[in-house]
Parts: sequence; C-alpha cells; structure tokens
Amino acid sequence: MWMSRLIKTSCKVQKRYVSKGTTIVKKEHEELDVKKIRNLGILAHIDAGKTTTTERMLYYSGLIKHMGEVHHGNTVTDYMDQERQRGITITSAAVTFQWKNHRINLIDTPGHIDFTMEVEQTLRVLDGAVVILDGSAGVEAQTLTVCRQADKYNIPRIIYVNKMDRADANFDMCLRSIESKLNVEILPTQFPIKEKGILEGIVDIVSLEKLVFDKKDMGMKYIRLKLSENEDSALWEMANEKRRSLADKLSSMDDKLAEAIIEQESLDAVTPQMLLDSIYRSTISRKGVPVLLGSSYKNIGVQPLMDSILLYLPSPDESIYSIYHRCFEQNLSARAFKVVHDKQKGPITFFRIYSGSIKKGANLYNMSRDKKEIVTKLYIAYADEYQEVSKMTHGNIAALTGLKSTMTGDVITSGPTAAKQAKQKLAAHSHSTLEDAETIFACDFKSVEPVFFCSIEAPSLSMQAPLDIALQQLQREDPSLRVSQNEETGQIVLAGMGELHLEIIKERIRTEYKIDVDLGPLQISYREAIKEPIQDTYSCEHRIGNIIHTVTVTMSLIPNYRGKEILLLDKSPEYSSNITAIPIKMMKAVKTGVQSVLSHGPKLSYPVLNMGVKLHYLEYGSNTSSSVVTAAVSQCIRKLMNDVGVNLLEPIMRLEIVVPEKYSSPILKDLSKRRGQIQHIDVRGQNRVIECFAPLAELLGYSTTVRILSSGHASLSLEFDHYELMDSASEAEAIKKVTGFY
Repeated sequence: MWMSRLIKTSCKVQKRYVSKGTTIVKKEHEELDVKKIRNLGILAHIDAGKTTTTERMLYYSGLIKHMGEVHHGNTVTDYMDQERQRGITITSAAVTFQWKNHRINLIDTPGHIDFTMEVEQTLRVLDGAVVILDGSAGVEAQTLTVCRQADKYNIPRIIYVNKMDRADANFDMCLRSIESKLNVEILPTQFPIKEKGILEGIVDIVSLEKLVFDKKDMGMKYIRLKLSENEDSALWEMANEKRRSLADKLSSMDDKLAEAIIEQESLDAVTPQMLLDSIYRSTISRKGVPVLLGSSYKNIGVQPLMDSILLYLPSPDESIYSIYHRCFEQNLSARAFKVVHDKQKGPITFFRIYSGSIKKGANLYNMSRDKKEIVTKLYIAYADEYQEVSKMTHGNIAALTGLKSTMTGDVITSGPTAAKQAKQKLAAHSHSTLEDAETIFACDFKSVEPVFFCSIEAPSLSMQAPLDIALQQLQREDPSLRVSQNEETGQIVLAGMGELHLEIIKERIRTEYKIDVDLGPLQISYREAIKEPIQDTYSCEHRIGNIIHTVTVTMSLIPNYRGKEILLLDKSPEYSSNITAIPIKMMKAVKTGVQSVLSHGPKLSYPVLNMGVKLHYLEYGSNTSSSVVTAAVSQCIRKLMNDVGVNLLEPIMRLEIVVPEKYSSPILKDLSKRRGQIQHIDVRGQNRVIECFAPLAELLGYSTTVRILSSGHASLSLEFDHYELMDSASEAEAIKKVTGFY
C-alpha cells in the first residue's frame, strides 16, 4: 500500500505526568535519523482551530490519554492561566511527539494579531508549517499576516481546511480564497463527502480511497475503502477527474512527473507513489501547496494530516537555513527562538539545533553577543512540562537552563574558534566577505514598533524591586514588549502591540508575580516627521572647568527618507576632505547624537520617522570631548527640525470586520464617524466582510462597540499598517490629549 513507508512503532513508556486534567505519557528519548524528524509550526487566524488540532495530534500519537478542549480550559499547549480563561493562544508552546517512527517537534503559535511577534520568533527555526483555515471563512486577516511572515523565511507549508463539519463550510470557496489571497498554486489532495450538510468522510485523491472515521472511538480508528466504479460511481468519477487535474497541475511544476506522463502517454497511468513524490518535490521547492481538510473538533481528518506532514514537509537537513549552518560541520550551531521563565527552573531558552549536539553541563559560546554560557540542564519540551535528557543532536528542538545572556535570535556554538572557522568557510563558499557572514549569524530579529503605551506603577516602594525583576523577565520573554523610563516624570512606561497585549501583561504581573500593579490610561504612540529639506550650520562653545569645548557642524535633513543608514556622509569635493578626516571615535559620537534625536523628536518626544540626516562638515577644538560633539549634533538637528516645522504622524490600522448583513449598516455608519476609509466589502455566505483603514486613535475600545452594534454576532481583527500625516485639527486634538493643553 502507498502508505507502507509510514510504519507505526511503539516506544517504551518512561513515566506519566498529569497536567491540569491532561495525562502526558512521556517516552524514553532515543536518537533518530535526522530524515525522520519534522520541525513545524501551526499557523492560523484566531479561532481557526490550531490548539484543537494540536490536541488531537497529541492524542492520536499516544502522548496524552485524554483530549482537552479549548472551551474547557484543559488543553496541553494552552497552559497559561490567561490562555485557559480567554480560550486563545498567547504564547508559542513547543511539544515533541512520535508518529509512525518519526519525531515531530511541533509549535502551536498565537492567532491574535497582538501576539504576532511570537509567530515571527518561531518561524526562523521551522522547516515547515501547517496553515489552518476555518472552512466557513477561508483565508482571514491574520492568515494573510502569518503567510507573509512564512514567505519571508521561505517555509514550505501544508494548508488544512478545518471545521468542515459546519453547515456553512465550503471547501471550493476556501480553495478559491487560497488562490486569490495567498497567490499560491494549490494542490488539493482530498475533497469532502457531505450529505445534507453533514461531513461523512473524506476522499483521498492520490490513492482514490474513501476515508471513514469511527465517531464512537474519538476518531482513533478510521478505515480506507478503495473507491469502485460500481459502488461509488459519483465519487469515483469525481475523484478520477480531480486526480487527473492534480497530476496535470503537478506536471507543470515537476519535470520528473512530466517525463513519466509523456512516457506513459496518460494521466491515469500515474501511480500513487509517483504523485506522492511529485507533491513532496513541489512542496519543498515552494512551487505548490497541498490542501487537506477535516474537522478536528469532530475528530475527522487529523491522522491523514499527520501522515501528510511526514510525506510532504522537509526534514531538517532539507531546510533552507540548514545550508548556512553546514559551515560549522561537526561543531554545534543552534539558534534561540524563545525564552520563558519557570518558577523552579529559572530562564528556559528554546533552541533549534542545526549541527553538532548539545550536552548537559556543556560550555557554549554566544556568537551574537560574544559571551560564554554554561548549560545547567537539557530538556525535551511538552508544553509547560519538561523531560530531562543528557544530550540532543542536530535537527531537534531543545530547551536549556542556565543561560544568562542569550536572547531570542542569538546563535550559539561550541567556542570562539568554531565561530571564526564557520564564518571563514561561509564567506569563502558564498564568495562574500566576513562582514556578510557576520550578518547571517547576527541576531537580526526586528520587532515591530509598538503602537500603544501606558505607565505602570508598583503598589508600594517595597514592591518596586520585584516589579523591576518581573518586567525584566517579561521583556526577555517577549521582545515586542518595550519597557522604558520617562526622564521627566520618572515613571516606568510599557509599550505594546495592542490593548489585549498590555492587558495580559498586567494580569501576568498580578497572577504570576503577585504584584498588584496600576496601569495608567492607554496612549497612542505617534511619530514625528518633517515635510521639507533644510540645511544649516550650528556652532557652540562650552567651558567645563578650565577647558573650552568648541564645535561647528553643518548638517541637512532629508524628508521622506527610506534608507537603512541613520547617518549619511557628504562625499562631495567641497566637504570630502573634512569628512574623511573625522576619527572613528568622533564619528560614533555624531551617530549617537543623531540616534538620540531620532528616538525622541523635538515636538512631543516621539520617535522621528522617515527622515535622513546628512553630515556635511564637522570642526571641533583639540580639547573637545566626544560627549560635547554628541550634544552639539543633537542640538543642531533639533534646531533644524524646529526651523522647518515638525508634524505628527498617527498609526493607521487595517481592519477586517465579519458581520451578518443585517448588522452591516450600523457598523459602516460608525466607521465613517471614526475617520474610517472603506477599502473593500466582500460577501462570505450570509456575512459581509468589511476591509478598511482607520486611525488607531479612533479605535480605543472598538471591539466592545462592534459587539454592541452587532449584538455579539460580528468578529473583528486589526493590525498596524502604516503611519500617516495628521490634519491640523486631529493633530491639535492629539497634542491636547498628550499634554493637557494646546
């Protein structure tokens, strides 16, 4: 049979762990051939069924003996109290399980846009992904976001259309939605058997078999029945038609299959194994995306999905990012993708191991931070529970304790010598410079700028130190959370991705750290910008003790600048000799001055956006210190910005509102009052899908308004899109809210 290479084997049970109603059966860790390992993430819009699907996978693999449910608050991967209370995934959870002689390291990621950076952290270390869709909704807003993120890292993926048991589920609509919105070539390998709106089974197009699941046994058992022309004439005919279409589409993207079809002169002569191999090649080359279906809640279709993970998604050695790490040869190379704090174990750092191995008690070297680290203990993760092991080999996901400096995105190896050799080999192999090799292994994770901020205060002076520790730990776990101190007021300021993000941070501080903190009112994170270019010279003289410090600097500001360099140098004949003579120490002082202004603009101290700064001329006295140069540069830029005029930019959000038709009118009327710009209105069954842009300032508490206007029938998703210049009236109102006066 075509599935014969997926042979189910047993593992010796080591011990059991009961986690809030769910029994986890841990297995003895054994080293596997790297070809039998899969590292994948579950990606989807909120409420598409990620956690439910993950729970079924763990149950059918034998890792847990009883399935939890999201609405019961007893699932394995949603282990935080906030996740269980709200029924949403907030933080990525890694869990390892066995399936048919293979090891699957699976990461369940958040679906809410406020926690999209959790997805971003994880994607860099994955070899493949399963994208889950709601069968009644198709591709939704957050699905687009996570797929764009996966595209950035060239991650092969499978799409699983979930909730096909719903009466309004439409598989063909979902296929059209995938093609039009995700712009990918779909490879449907299944289609549903529905009778009177009820999902009775699935047809496997590749093997021409009917899959029927035993509803009495939680879907644990299912049978494959070969379709026949006599007994299943309609299904048989449809399956053959779809199979020919699949083979034809594959032949256009896979030369090996095309040659076989030409040789045999028939699409019907293609064997199941030939189709499987072709789908695999097309998937890992990212020419096509297999599409499967099921209903995880009704226990239909999950085992075939697990089989497809083994059949179609790449092993660690076939991952695109493994290529860069081959320059380490047998030495260790691993990248951190998550940090959590455990009350007993302390900081736990999750790594993807690309080459070599990690042992308990090993000495490591952090390439990204040029620091040595020591591994205290080594674990396999089962969500919030861990099994200690002595060694982990390449291709696996490992959890380490004892690391003090390592952050998300850092690369570790066995020592400085191994790091140096790897950079030299990579540079030689790719015909690039050592600087290029440095950037590949650098911590290049960039968090999206927060759009909300608020002050946070400890309940008493005695709790200030514990609060500082809590915020330090939370910031290390969540790079999208920014903690700073207002220099004028002395207040601690939290900046985050949304209302829900900051609300959950507050609840975590209260429940996990037992600190009853107070949060100030939410405020919008505006930006500052100039409209026109300007150039001028600034001179200053300061006496410090008996030394006179003098600086003369000529600079210009460039509006609508999109470059990466924060400081441009004028290499024209007029200024070239002066610029090239500036020592490195003073050039660093100039860059520090530029950065200080870009971080805190002159109008309301918001970051400055889309402005280039060019240095034309710099002259300073022989005794002038670098700190005075930094101050002079900063003062020069602020003077130029004030002279040309500074405008505020406000964050504009992209909204998607799914609402029944009878409630759409009040929603649209309300959006017009909020300066909303309608982009598109689509029809999805009985619902209207409204896509629009609106200023974040108009959307505080908007989710509550949407629920009221729709009597609880509408769903809302929003994400930051861009910054936009404010009109004078809106800017005046914003300044009044921020400062308390015009």
